[in-house]
Amino acid sequence: MGGTTSKRKKKETNKGIISWFEIPAINFQQSVDFYNEIFGIEMEKNFDDNYAMAFFPVDNGIGGAIVKGPGSTPSDTGPLLYLNAGKDLNTILERVEPAGGRIVMTKTLINKESGHFAIFIDSEGNKLALHSNK
Repeated sequence: MGGTTSKRKKKETNKGIISWFEIPAINFQQSVDFYNEIFGIEMEKNFDDNYAMAFFPVDNGIGGAIVKGPGSTPSDTGPLLYLNAGKDLNTILERVEPAGGRIVMTKTLINKESGHFAIFIDSEGNKLALHSNK
């Protein structure tokens, strides 16, 4: 009697908020060489009149690229992107300085469940992080 019922729509949950990332570069080839070296990969490159892009290899999941072009300016401020470093991030972290980068924070335990992280500056001056479970 006199009461109202409220029907709320169930919110959709997005389990994968990040769908793509781009790491800006000024010296495109230097940046591509840096990531190829630290991850032991070979990035596919694509060029057009305004942009150069090199794509991180991915079978499924989140993809990304190195990008040179208008509005792509390297920075060590702003959002921090965490890159998957596999089983043990030290493998990749040990390659950062020889490849022309700089380690800002060495491998650090988050907690037992979340694993470890480290922060580095890449060859272009971007601040990024690595993450691994062990």
